[in-house]
Amino acid sequence: MPEVTQDLRVPWEEDPGDLYEHAPCGYLTTLPDGTIVRVNETFLAWTGYERSELVGRKRFRDLLSPGDKIYHETHYAPLLSMQGDVHEVAFDVVCADRRRLPTLVNSVLGRDPAGHPRAIRTMVFDATERRGYEKELLKARRTAEASELRVRALQQVVAELSAAPSAAEVAGAVVRAPAAAFDAAFCNVWLVDPDRDQLTAVASTDPDGPARDDIPCSSSRPIAEVARRGDLHVVPTIAAAEERFPELADTMRRTGIRSAVLLPLTTGFAGETIGAEVLGVLSFGFTEERELDEPELSVVRLLGHQAGQALDRARLYDDAGRREARAMFLAETTRALEEPYRLMPRARNLVERLVPAIAEWAAVRLQIGPAGLLADAGGPAPDQVRLAERVAIVVANGKAEFTDVGADPDCAVLPLTAGGKVLGTLALRMAPGRRTAAAEAAFLSDLADRAGLALENARLYEQERAIARTLQRSLLAGDLPSDPRFAVETHYQAAAQDLEVGGDWFDAFLITQDKLAVVVGDVVGRGIDAATTMGQLRSAIRALASAEAGPARLLERLDRFVDRVESARMATVAYAEVDLTTNEMTYACAGHLPPLLTEPGGSPRYLLDARSGAIGSRAGSTARIEHRVPLSPGSRLLLYTDGLIERRTRPIDKGFEVLARTYAGRRDSPLPGLTKGLAQTLVGGDHPDDVCLLCLSLGTEERLERSIGADPVQIALLRKDLRGWLVSHDVDDDSTQAVLLACSEAVANAIEHGYRNDPFGIVDVTATISAAAIEVEVTDRGNWKGPTGEVSRGRGLRLIRQVMDQVNFDRRDGTTVTMRRTRREAR
Repeated sequence: MPEVTQDLRVPWEEDPGDLYEHAPCGYLTTLPDGTIVRVNETFLAWTGYERSELVGRKRFRDLLSPGDKIYHETHYAPLLSMQGDVHEVAFDVVCADRRRLPTLVNSVLGRDPAGHPRAIRTMVFDATERRGYEKELLKARRTAEASELRVRALQQVVAELSAAPSAAEVAGAVVRAPAAAFDAAFCNVWLVDPDRDQLTAVASTDPDGPARDDIPCSSSRPIAEVARRGDLHVVPTIAAAEERFPELADTMRRTGIRSAVLLPLTTGFAGETIGAEVLGVLSFGFTEERELDEPELSVVRLLGHQAGQALDRARLYDDAGRREARAMFLAETTRALEEPYRLMPRARNLVERLVPAIAEWAAVRLQIGPAGLLADAGGPAPDQVRLAERVAIVVANGKAEFTDVGADPDCAVLPLTAGGKVLGTLALRMAPGRRTAAAEAAFLSDLADRAGLALENARLYEQERAIARTLQRSLLAGDLPSDPRFAVETHYQAAAQDLEVGGDWFDAFLITQDKLAVVVGDVVGRGIDAATTMGQLRSAIRALASAEAGPARLLERLDRFVDRVESARMATVAYAEVDLTTNEMTYACAGHLPPLLTEPGGSPRYLLDARSGAIGSRAGSTARIEHRVPLSPGSRLLLYTDGLIERRTRPIDKGFEVLARTYAGRRDSPLPGLTKGLAQTLVGGDHPDDVCLLCLSLGTEERLERSIGADPVQIALLRKDLRGWLVSHDVDDDSTQAVLLACSEAVANAIEHGYRNDPFGIVDVTATISAAAIEVEVTDRGNWKGPTGEVSRGRGLRLIRQVMDQVNFDRRDGTTVTMRRTRREAR
């Protein structure tokens, strides 16, 4: 088939220069550094520049907006250099009149024969219409998304409302809806309180919103007006608010809100106002002026209707829930008042349960003593003068008073009675937003009756307990002897929750100037008889002890004593005498648990010799035996009663093992607080039997070695122990005070810095003394490095250096602080 040739020549001559200058797009030619060397007329017409303003004077990136300049430097230029060309890069070109021209840019990098960049040729397309089209599409898309968001938000709140059983939960669900559906800046929910004839703010998304704002329904405030009229109000501008709600306009200016919506929450159908009851008001606002279109208004009205229906349903649940909650509160309060046995703890427990659960403020006044007793909580308190007048009236006539108006609205004063006697009064002011005191009269009266009975029981318990404890203290040993050659630490712990005094006792006294007697005993039984017998037995031991008798003869004399005091029969006694000149101890046990002895460097051991039957027992031999033990300086002897180790859930041998292990762990602990610490560890606070301990520390240790836990409370006990040791070595007062201060600071630093994250750390303290100086070492194995890796020096280091002559640190294994103080007589 023959080829057909077509002549495609245009019927006129095309000027290449004119084609370049008036092309439908802008052309730019720039050097590699971006300097413009050529530009066509189209680009100049679009931007308004003169050719002389650009060629050789501007770079292409100089014509871009600030953000596009950054993109040019970080993306466009590197891509062009690597690829040789870039296509359809969007830039905003800043025109001569400062307006911005949206463009799309294509660039090609030309190179010379050697491959070096030579010039950049750029085509610029006007993207204004494309940008507008994209904005319209984006606006339509956002409108659709906003509509979908509102629908989803409404669906979500409807689902939450259907599951909300109380008005508070309904308000919590409603208050979140405007932010989700309309992007509101804040939202508040007020509910109508028919008892008070007011609207109360119950929920808010604004941190500075009305956390507690009560508005009378008759108020002229916009919220009250919306509640009365039941109409939806949209306030698009502050100026619009100024015309109808001047108060709202002031609030909008103060909070930065530019437009607002006030929506009544009604029980009627959506859009229906006649016959509909307004149960609350929802208000929300925007930070910009905004008009709501009809679809948005429909969603708002539907939200108000759904919330109103949910509130109507929740009121029924609230009434039932309130009755159930009141019954539960009464039951729990009754149980809680039974836990503390003393009067004032029960009174404080009562007011603490009332505030803030029921009342904003509450006080219990008891008619005990000339001044009475008071426990109160919450605040601020009502007018005290007026309150005192009302309290006097209630005490006089025994009838409750409720006040709903006046200076102290919702303030009630109720009598606390038991057996027809007024013990005192319970005064309270109901928390804002709750039902009035008068509306809760039946509940409050029931509460006062239960509280009055619980407080009367506590008063009787406390009265009997005071009598028992007074008797107990009068029968225990008085002041213990004080001597540099020994130290005595005791502890007595009465049985928990028991009014009866027990028969456990301890005593320590000097038979002669150089002979010390220590004793722990236990009389059979409890109560007044046992306590009286214990006092008689203690007095008998003091009377029978002599320098010549010794423990065995003393126990034999006690056997004859119980022939006249039958109640003392079968009492147990651990008795020891210590010769302070030879450090020799002679002891005997009459049916009592064996003493526990710890010597320096040794493990605890029970003294199992010199044992015989209980006092007055007629079984077996009536002869008593004793045993002598030499004691090293620093030895500690522990005497105790069976309440310390006996348990129904374990064999007695296990109790001995636990005591020895616990005592061994504390053998390096300061003597002050040792017996109390043992009792707390082995017994705790709730134990059915009395516990009595006596620890004797004998002689002066040449070298003081103590280990304490990383607990600041232990520092005071260590100071007391160290002070006694220094005094026993005749250290002058100035040196004693300096060593005590330095040691305390060093131990405090070790606890604070070395063991700041380790409550189980141990601090070792060693003190030695010579004729010339006192030296103290404080060692911990903690990490003194802070969060930045720097070694913490401790705030007390400067003070330590001031009072001690030498201070050295060793950080190779933990931290050891060595402190030396020259004795005054050696200076």
